[in-house]
Amino acid sequence: MEFKSELKKKAVYAEEILKKYMPKEEGYQKTIMEAMNYSLNSGGKRLRPILTLEACAIAGGNVKDAEPFAAAIEMIHTYSLIHDDLPALDNDDLRRGRATNHKVFGEAMAILAGDALLNYAFETMLKTSIGKENPERYLKAINEIAEGAGIYGMIGGQVVDVQSENISIPMEKLEYIHRNKTAAMMVGCMRAGAQIAGADERKIECITEYAENIGLAFQIVDDILDIVGDESVIGKPVGSDIENHKSTYPSLIGLEESRKKAEELIEKAKSSIAEITDETEFLFGLADYIISRDH
Repeated sequence: MEFKSELKKKAVYAEEILKKYMPKEEGYQKTIMEAMNYSLNSGGKRLRPILTLEACAIAGGNVKDAEPFAAAIEMIHTYSLIHDDLPALDNDDLRRGRATNHKVFGEAMAILAGDALLNYAFETMLKTSIGKENPERYLKAINEIAEGAGIYGMIGGQVVDVQSENISIPMEKLEYIHRNKTAAMMVGCMRAGAQIAGADERKIECITEYAENIGLAFQIVDDILDIVGDESVIGKPVGSDIENHKSTYPSLIGLEESRKKAEELIEKAKSSIAEITDETEFLFGLADYIISRDH
């Protein structure tokens, strides 16, 4: 399997799913749908929906059952990016090479677009779960995503990240931020896919370890790219961590040690997933892609 072509194929599939569940731009509230879809349509790697579907597949489930959850995950991820870019948080003007949501629609509408995407994600998951066989699987999946996105996950990590600007923090606190701000949503989406498939505890545990380790590695690579990345490739300004005086892996242990840490995490991820499936080629490739990517 040629990994990049397979990744592109899976990303196209994720795009098709997302388009199926995107809101129609109509009615008096048409502007909010336009703002939601503007950011949903801005490209990106679609890693989280891909991971949701992959987890369902390796756990023996029907990926069709996980499609609305894959779309919902991307809606939640997109809402978080819209809010991250606001002047009150990262104050970024560019995202994926395009003007950020608040630069196009204004701050008020960007806040509402983020709120709307979060709500619409749960509406999508709940609406498509009604009347399904094994309803407990779907409830568990929704709970996994809620936990990954909430105060004990992404939001919790973001809170500590904001509070840690302009101060030096210990490695333990930085790991907490990474584990919650970034890894928790990857864990949530993969556990959701596994729950939909009715996976047993051992499979869920190994899938969780894979997701957490690639999530932590992903954030370390993001921190590295903020220093050495090419803005024209990344699609957003570089140097914002330094500008905001944020503690990162490179600022605490240097670039070389940060790269080594990311590589160790990737190897742990591969070991975990290899325990439950022989179909490791794509997930191994994805793990390698995370530490070799330039955007």
